[in-house]
Amino acid sequence: MKLENKTALVTGAGTGIGLGIAKRFAAEGAHVFVTGRRKEVLDDAVAEIGGSVRAIRADSSNLADLDEVYRAVAERGQGLDVVVANSGGGVTAPLGEITEEQFDGTFGTNVKGVLFTVQKALPLLNDKASIILTGSTTSTRVAPGMSVYAATKAAVRNFARTWALDLQGRGVRVNVLSPGPTLTPGLLGLAEPGAQQAMVEQMASAVPLGRLGDPAEIAAAALFLATDEASFVNGVEFFVDGGQAQV
Repeated sequence: MKLENKTALVTGAGTGIGLGIAKRFAAEGAHVFVTGRRKEVLDDAVAEIGGSVRAIRADSSNLADLDEVYRAVAERGQGLDVVVANSGGGVTAPLGEITEEQFDGTFGTNVKGVLFTVQKALPLLNDKASIILTGSTTSTRVAPGMSVYAATKAAVRNFARTWALDLQGRGVRVNVLSPGPTLTPGLLGLAEPGAQQAMVEQMASAVPLGRLGDPAEIAAAALFLATDEASFVNGVEFFVDGGQAQV
């Protein structure tokens, strides 16, 4: 029970990596607030997470929604020990075909949403709180058509560098957790059903371990960053990618 009596917030926790992190945190004794944009998905997530969990429908790029999230957290009266700014997404489009809507949507969720998720949490953070930002291997290893998404994750990486300095003296740690390709509904949704297996195999071939990650493996790394076991880990990008970004 590494998070017993702790309170955590995980955004974008309806499915995939966010859901995996919320499940692990709850299993380790935390009271977990989870957010997402689709109520029906959140309802299913709550049933799967179990333990002490509360779901709040919220779009992280909408500041009014974030205010409602933190109002609920404040009403509980226990502050926050862990914030996982996990909401994110994006589209694939090569230069020359990128639309304003794609740019605004991707930067809105991945950059604006992360910034204000963390900034609005500051008054509620307890001593030695941990802030975890979800990055991506695209911050160092890019692919065709990924320029906008990769740019947002590079911004997230630099948020952690700067915020580690901005929060000096508070004992608050800020780190980036950067997964490699992970078997989630979102990843499978990048391909048509008949092409999903081929896509998974192609992605796995680029990973030194020869396979995709599991959300539970990413959650285990998030748990480490959330606890005092990582008490001297600050400002880093922690890759959980089977070695993909390292070789």
